[in-house]
Amino acid sequence: IGLWKFCPLDQMSSNTGKDVLLERVGNAGVITLNRPKILNALSLDMIRQIYPQLKKWEKDSETDIVIIKGTGDRAFCAGGDIRYAGKVGDPLTQDLFREEYTLNNAIGTFKKPYVALISGITMGAGFGLSVHGQFRVATEKTLFAMPETAIGLFPDVGGGYFLPRLQGKLGLFLALTGFRLRGRDVQRAGVATHFVESEKLGALEKDLVELKSPSVSDVAQVLNTYQGQTLAKMSPTSLKLTFRQMQMGAGMSLQEVFVMEYRLSQACMRGSDFYEGVRAVIIDKDQNPKWKPSTLAEVTEQLVEESFRSLGDRDLRL
Repeated sequence: IGLWKFCPLDQMSSNTGKDVLLERVGNAGVITLNRPKILNALSLDMIRQIYPQLKKWEKDSETDIVIIKGTGDRAFCAGGDIRYAGKVGDPLTQDLFREEYTLNNAIGTFKKPYVALISGITMGAGFGLSVHGQFRVATEKTLFAMPETAIGLFPDVGGGYFLPRLQGKLGLFLALTGFRLRGRDVQRAGVATHFVESEKLGALEKDLVELKSPSVSDVAQVLNTYQGQTLAKMSPTSLKLTFRQMQMGAGMSLQEVFVMEYRLSQACMRGSDFYEGVRAVIIDKDQNPKWKPSTLAEVTEQLVEESFRSLGDRDLRL
């Protein structure tokens, strides 16, 4: 479940109907988890509002896409909010799990594009509201975990389906340890499908709600335009040198690698990209280096070969 919040039912009544906002914006149905003071924790009342609306939007010809997000910068949804619990066999907990899992399944089988903007803390119930949809967008503020084993539970809300399908044994590790993934690592792990800087989420949402009858590929294309391709920011020369370094290093001894890397270091010192990179990232901090050559195509094979060539008497001796 993630975050557990215990409080009497009468304290929650004044917020009924405001804890989750369900709106039509453009061509989209937008779900906003609206409890920022308790990290947008998911309650049974919220589940009972979201589920029927999701089913209506699925059939509504004027709703082409669904977007779910959280209010505030701190959390998408930090987990489930059990408002009244503590008694073994309490029917409320039976209803909560039954209805929450039913909602999770509705998301997993939703017939239209479903986009979860998982900026901030995303745990437990937040996992269930996001990972079963086609698209999960992480930001640098995303913190993901399934911490249930620390509170005597297990990674539920479909964790038994999603986590074992992550690469290798990563899902098992996350399930047993509650280990926290942050930022880009949420995408690298396969929990998020895309990574977008948080400052761009407003513009992304605007573009998404304006899509008319989009296919899954149409939505993916929009998300891809917002997702920085990290390699495009790097020095083309450094990329080619690093690619060759990794290929050659796999078959070298440690000492042979140091000899190779000394040759590369001297090649970089002869060029201009290292000095330009230091200027752009460390000195002027404009983050806008002017690489020479400026594209991978312009980095010739001759330049790469020369960078790995023996320095003769100046080679490193170990």
